[in-house]
Amino acid sequence: MSAASHPYARLTPDCVLDAVETTGLAPDGRLLALNSYENRVYQVGIADGAPVVVKFYRPGRWSDAAIGEEHAFVAALAEAEIPVVPARVLRGRTLNVHAGFRFAVHARHGGRMPEFERDDTLRWMGRFLGRIHAVGARTPFRHRPTLDVATFGEASRDVLLRGNWLPAELLPVWTGVVEQALAGVRRCFQRAGAVRTIRLHGDCHAGNVLWTDAGPHFVDFDDSRMGPAVQDLWMLLSGDAATMQAQLQHVLAGYEDFFAFDRRELHLVEALRTLRLIHHAAWLARRWDDPAFPAAFPWFNTQQYWQDRILELREQVALMDEAPLAA
Repeated sequence: MSAASHPYARLTPDCVLDAVETTGLAPDGRLLALNSYENRVYQVGIADGAPVVVKFYRPGRWSDAAIGEEHAFVAALAEAEIPVVPARVLRGRTLNVHAGFRFAVHARHGGRMPEFERDDTLRWMGRFLGRIHAVGARTPFRHRPTLDVATFGEASRDVLLRGNWLPAELLPVWTGVVEQALAGVRRCFQRAGAVRTIRLHGDCHAGNVLWTDAGPHFVDFDDSRMGPAVQDLWMLLSGDAATMQAQLQHVLAGYEDFFAFDRRELHLVEALRTLRLIHHAAWLARRWDDPAFPAAFPWFNTQQYWQDRILELREQVALMDEAPLAA
């Protein structure tokens, strides 16, 4: 697909401003594109008020019902006085449509990157996530997927194999190591047993947390889905096993003030990391027809890229056979 034929090619500045105007807001012409690849996100100046942030959903990714569940979940978190940024209700709805694009309008909230190396930050994050999960556990999603081996691992592997993305000389090696990795993931899930799945943020990395003097608030619930609670915890941890062990203690010290944590889920930490690595490669492949992706990720699909992914997965195969973190 050429740059001119991609759906987002029609999302011109005029289209963005016209879309905002259909909600009853009065854009003043100021427009700033914000960092986002999966969707298109803009800060838009408003003539009689504060600027807003407008997210245009990637065409074809989510159903209206799935987006509605995202909005309802974040609204429930806001009603519980958890600092999130819900979609604004404008003219009686949160999901708007203009020129074939579905979009939502949010209040603008600033902040800085959290300092995950600080013990008090980790405890604060733990309290925040415990409160989110207490709300997330009330009811399940009906229209959004579950994070599991099939959706994140096997489906991602199949996308990469069907698309002929790998160099021919590396294909047998990568195919072998990804099968070993997926087998390791399955063993981790077997060791964990029948853990509970709840509504999650789903993509809880530092870039989706904004920090102010009042503490953290989460943005971008676009990847929200059903899954084990530890999916929202493990991305707060980094470093060697001893360092992650210490970080985990601080996270859980805050988390369990609001929600009980099932220790069996610690068997899933490296398994979930492995699934994310496989899924990320497939995500780049799925989006390669979007001109923003070759520009932002020029190293994708190079020989070096796939050699690095093979080494990465080999390391994960070994890590998944080690004893899990303890709590």
